[in-house]
Order: sequence, then structure tokens, then C-alpha cells
Amino acid sequence: MTETLFYHLERRSLEDVLPGLVGKSLERGWRAVIKTDSSERSDALDNLLWTFDDQSFLAHAQSGDGDPARQPVLITVEDENPNAAQILFCVGGAQPSDWKEAGLSALARVVMLFDGRDTAMLERARGAWKSARDAGHDVTYWKESASGKFEKQN
Repeated sequence: MTETLFYHLERRSLEDVLPGLVGKSLERGWRAVIKTDSSERSDALDNLLWTFDDQSFLAHAQSGDGDPARQPVLITVEDENPNAAQILFCVGGAQPSDWKEAGLSALARVVMLFDGRDTAMLERARGAWKSARDAGHDVTYWKESASGKFEKQN
């Protein structure tokens, strides 16, 4: 099944971490879908990916903007993969509606990013972990260390 990584944010924010992870995915030649919990978060991430660095940006679009098949990164609130992405980022508590859905198996990776300082988000991530594991996905848990680096937990 699909490699599924849970990133427990404790020191940095989603806005600090997501652009780097998306950039690394694009460097691998992967397309990405970012699933959010709301249109407001989608708008905020749309702005972030254009402005996070004065020297560069991450080319992307929101679902419904232009031809999705041409987008290296697509931001959406839906369960969709219209740009044939290899990686799905789930943020803000968003997750696949069905962990057994065949489309997830076609992905190289699912990345769940959650704020460990938010108890509701932490509980939602625990539920997602169980659902992903029960559906047969290869789940791993990564926690932010004191230095800000992610370390795989056993």
C-alpha cells in the first residue's frame, strides 16, 4: 500500500514546514495535491506558496483555477487528484475520506501534517493513523526534535 507519513509539528508552524516539503517533492519530479480543511486555508496556502521566499515561489493553483492537469501542485478541499499527483499532503485536519479508496494506492506517498499543540488536531491525527494502518498503508510517525529536525519515532 501507500507510504503514509505523519508529521507531528511542535515547534514550527505548517506555514514554515509545508513549502520545503512541497519543494522537495517537486525536486523528485513528483506532482502534489494539498488537501485542506477549508477554502479559507486553501486561500492562505495559495498566497503562502507564491510569497514564502523572496527569491522563489512554488508554481501551483487552487482547484477550479485553469487546467488542473497542467499544475505541478494543486490545492483543494476535495478528495481529488486531477493533476495526476504522486504525493498527497493533508493539512488542517483534512484527510482522505476513505483510506481504502483505490486512488490512494496509486500515490507514492501521503503526508499528514498536524499541529501537536492542538488537542483536537492531535486526536484527529490519531484517528487517521489508525484508519490508515487498518487500511494496510505503510504508516510512519515523524516528530519534530528540539533542533526542529523531524525524527522517525518507533
